[in-house]
Amino acid sequence: MNCSTSNEDDSNVTPQDQDPIANDDDTNDDDTSNDDDSNDDNSDDDNTVDLSVYQKIYAATDIYVDGDFVVIEVDGTPDHGSPYYQDTQWSSRYEAYDDKDFHLNPNRIASFDRKVRIPLNPEKATNHQATSLGTMGIALNGVSFYNQYAGPNNQPLTDEIFSFDQYNGHPQKSGEYHYHLEPVHLTSQDSIGTDGLVGFLLDGFPVYGPKENGVAVTNDDLDDYHGHSHATEDYPDGIYHYHITAEDPYINGNGYYGTPGTSTN
Repeated sequence: MNCSTSNEDDSNVTPQDQDPIANDDDTNDDDTSNDDDSNDDNSDDDNTVDLSVYQKIYAATDIYVDGDFVVIEVDGTPDHGSPYYQDTQWSSRYEAYDDKDFHLNPNRIASFDRKVRIPLNPEKATNHQATSLGTMGIALNGVSFYNQYAGPNNQPLTDEIFSFDQYNGHPQKSGEYHYHLEPVHLTSQDSIGTDGLVGFLLDGFPVYGPKENGVAVTNDDLDDYHGHSHATEDYPDGIYHYHITAEDPYINGNGYYGTPGTSTN
């Protein structure tokens, strides 16, 4: 399958945003409120909450607290080269990919004013919500994580995987570049590595690389949601966290472990 016919996240919204109730005017006003009282509250929150782990999202243009959520603003463009930068305003970032199995899809990278809201104190959900096509999380370089399916009907990535560039990403129809698999640009960095923090899902729980203590993590090591709980370098008191694996479902299994926030453009 080719991304030219893919409906991956054409609306650029999360499942909550697709809900008619979640799209009413009152909800949108709450999410985008910029009144003076709200700004004062955010400033007070930022002074009392440790945001250091979220500041590892080095592509963020802004990170702040809004009530019970951490808000992360990014433009979504990858900080590495890609053949999908061809004929864009960032053509200097163009990087050819000559793998014989690679098939360039017709889409090109675009930027977005993306605002990601994730729970400040994530908890296990009573009812686990399935991930949908589109953004289900955010990598440290501001690129979206997508789930293990291709659009429009939760099809396997069997064909679409050949349109992934050398960094395991590609853009969908509206130009949103994203990863379904390991973000190798991050895991190849000495400061991150294959066992380091690579991002967060919308439920606020962190995502770690494909190794743990130098050993490759497999699906058998993880629960139905593609994670497990123990202490990490970033969370010495322990936390539930997802792991990337080489096999399907790659990043997330049967839905979010916690309750997802939102991602909007």
